[in-house]
Amino acid sequence: MSADQRTCKCAAQYYGDMCDKVATSQVVCGKDFITIMVIEDFFKYYSIKMESLHLGNETCRARQETIDGVSYYIVRTSKEQYSNCGGKPLQKNITHVEYALTLVSAPEGQGYILRDPTIRIEYKCVYPYFRRISLPFPIVPASSEAVMKVRELDATIAMRLYKDETYKEPFTISPVLQLRDKVYVELRVTEPEDYFHIGVNECWATQSPTPSKAEGASHSLLLNGCEEDETVRFLKVADPAEGVRFSFDMFRFIAQPHDLYLHCIVRLCPPDEGKLCAPECKTISKREVVPVDPATGLLTYGPIRLEGLEGPEPNLLLMLVLPVGGIWVIGIFLLILIAFVKGGNERLARLSAP
Repeated sequence: MSADQRTCKCAAQYYGDMCDKVATSQVVCGKDFITIMVIEDFFKYYSIKMESLHLGNETCRARQETIDGVSYYIVRTSKEQYSNCGGKPLQKNITHVEYALTLVSAPEGQGYILRDPTIRIEYKCVYPYFRRISLPFPIVPASSEAVMKVRELDATIAMRLYKDETYKEPFTISPVLQLRDKVYVELRVTEPEDYFHIGVNECWATQSPTPSKAEGASHSLLLNGCEEDETVRFLKVADPAEGVRFSFDMFRFIAQPHDLYLHCIVRLCPPDEGKLCAPECKTISKREVVPVDPATGLLTYGPIRLEGLEGPEPNLLLMLVLPVGGIWVIGIFLLILIAFVKGGNERLARLSAP
């Protein structure tokens, strides 16, 4: 302040002689584009022309657009243009990736001097960080994977079958087992690791890849996180990040097809809610009450095949017909023998008569 005038330096986002005007702006973090919109009046107050506004690379400039009767200066940047337009190095952590850009003005000089201020507006977009891997051709998977969203974070979950109780060597092709062989199952979060806890709501087997229990035969293994099949055994894990591990004895359906497909509904819990993923199977009442958890996903694994069942099964009807046919042959032979003996006795009786 001075005796004849008062000047102000406005806080960020404010302008005007009394700093009573707000520089209305908006940042839109789209799927493929990052956009910043700033009201035109803000730049007019500082006598900044639209042609002088650009990003770190001066070729990436602003344009004017009127929305609902209000004029804005807008810069839209695609993710492919991000680096070329002067975007800052990406900042990543286990859950998110951050994009940051700066909109600046290039004030015009007056001879050898400058009087207009340089405007710098920094803005950023933060996206959930996840990776997806795919192949250009279909394969029969040796594991099952799915992506779940929990608290705006994408998590990859997987179901695998292992060759023994050490859980060190997973099957790389569809397993072929014998009846009563142990089937070792693991459910875990593969990305991000060491963050979510995983629990299992239900597991069942079907004759087809479709998880519907209404199509063909089905058999329940786990229900509400607890054993439904008498052969199911859980393996205790030292670290919750290792997921859920359990085993059951191999079986087959009586009717064809005999291949098994395993389906499991799992749920994810953030570290502060890890107890919600731990089942309580001590009493029936606890098994009947299961909290509704929206962070659930379905995994399907298969087929699991039985060894020695590739060929056609013996025809049970043919096995039954053969013994019955043998009985008929023996019966006919006995009737002929009885008739022959009876005829011989009648001839002997006529020869011995006077």
